[in-house]
Amino acid sequence: MKIYCGTDIIEVERIQEAIENTKEFKENIFSQNEIDDIDSIKCQMKYQRYAGRFAAKEAIYKAMSKILVENNLNMSFLDVEIENVEDLRKRPRINILNPKIKEVIHDLDIEIDLSISHIKENAIAMAVVKANKEE
Repeated sequence: MKIYCGTDIIEVERIQEAIENTKEFKENIFSQNEIDDIDSIKCQMKYQRYAGRFAAKEAIYKAMSKILVENNLNMSFLDVEIENVEDLRKRPRINILNPKIKEVIHDLDIEIDLSISHIKENAIAMAVVKANKEE
């Protein structure tokens, strides 16, 4: 068994500016499910949620980077989708959308745990990857 971790922190203002000022930023970083989920929320924390998911994707990439390199794979922002699930007390769940990465995760019996937190100015995420099988 091997354990890897990744963390990322981002200023909410940077994500807000990118969304408001860069054409197709949202669509290049977030899945349509993520966009629909966040944009459906009628509160002032919308950009904190975008920043949290951005940080989460970065943290997952950092935690998975050694495994990805060993398998000649790369991960883009759109290869991973983060959703909150009611039955998990709104803990984030990770959907891997890239079939090749999904196959490696299955073959190595990988578990990914993710935590996201944010305040007005910053969002942070930490991912822990546990590979139950050795390559």
